[in-house]
Amino acid sequence: MDRNTSSNDLTSPPSPPAYDALPRSRPKAKGVYVSGWAAGTSKLDKIIELIEQSELNALVIDVKNDSGQVTFDSQLPLVKEFGADSEKMIPDIHKLVADLKKKDIYTIARVVVFKDPYAASIKTEWALHAKDGTIWRNKRGESWIDPYNQQVWKYALDVAKEAADCGFDEIQFDYVRFPDNSRMIDREVEYQNPNNWSKTTAIAQFLSQAKKELNEKGVFVSADVFGLTPSVSDDMGIGQKWSELASEIDVISPMIYPSHYGSGVFGVEHPDLQPYRIVRQALSDSLDKNDQLLKEGKQPAAVRPWLQDFTAAWVKPHQPYGKEEVLSQIQAAKELGIEEYLLWNSSCTYTFR
Repeated sequence: MDRNTSSNDLTSPPSPPAYDALPRSRPKAKGVYVSGWAAGTSKLDKIIELIEQSELNALVIDVKNDSGQVTFDSQLPLVKEFGADSEKMIPDIHKLVADLKKKDIYTIARVVVFKDPYAASIKTEWALHAKDGTIWRNKRGESWIDPYNQQVWKYALDVAKEAADCGFDEIQFDYVRFPDNSRMIDREVEYQNPNNWSKTTAIAQFLSQAKKELNEKGVFVSADVFGLTPSVSDDMGIGQKWSELASEIDVISPMIYPSHYGSGVFGVEHPDLQPYRIVRQALSDSLDKNDQLLKEGKQPAAVRPWLQDFTAAWVKPHQPYGKEEVLSQIQAAKELGIEEYLLWNSSCTYTFR
């Protein structure tokens, strides 16, 4: 099918909420990313105002961020041991979620999984290790925890379950993958892989377990994948293969930021300058992959892309991203029948209206 022919008392926390049994209806989420810091400041008021003035209806809020920080006062012993919640960016997460629900805002908790410098520095047996026995770090000095280690899975799932107990509607897993630049990293890293699993099998097994345990709590499960994931047949060395992951979760979110595509992808010389073409092709590929899963008798996840609402000044050439560029991406999705989307801006400053 050719789809390209058309032009996110003080000592005792509140009791967990009563859970709805899945499946239940899930709204078509149109949301924006909110960091833990933004969620704990007046910046959130501006974002809520944006929601009230637009078609937006959802927020993706950091619960465990890219640094491994847990953004609220967690009751989990390991979080306390790691000091991961020492910043307490969100003063009262139960109140925050309850207030958002009163405004009919769909709440998504973002949980970064395998990129976790906090855990890697303290629970060193969880960390990816170089073949000389030292903790492996990428070129930015960041350490990761081993995606094959099922104690790591439990930690991420415990944080996710605590977020569910705070009232979130959905858990979204990010960095649910192995580090990129896999050819070099596979030469450097000694993985602990007792089951002799492929990378994709490890990621798929984690997501399958997450969906089972979190659906039982009445929350939906989503996962972020690279923007190229729907357009390639392999896992790109990071364990993200659409055909094996998309049937394990409720929602899959390819991160389709035009600025992140290389020159020549989809026949586009400068992808950042043509957001409509990039988003349309990537989403067309996503739907084709889902069609194939249906033919195999599998139920694929709903497609809900991350779209670009930031200016990538480091890309040459680039263009400023504002309302027109954002709307062109949303239009590309809508033409394919995809009515939900998420907007990314790391500073949480959005141009969409």
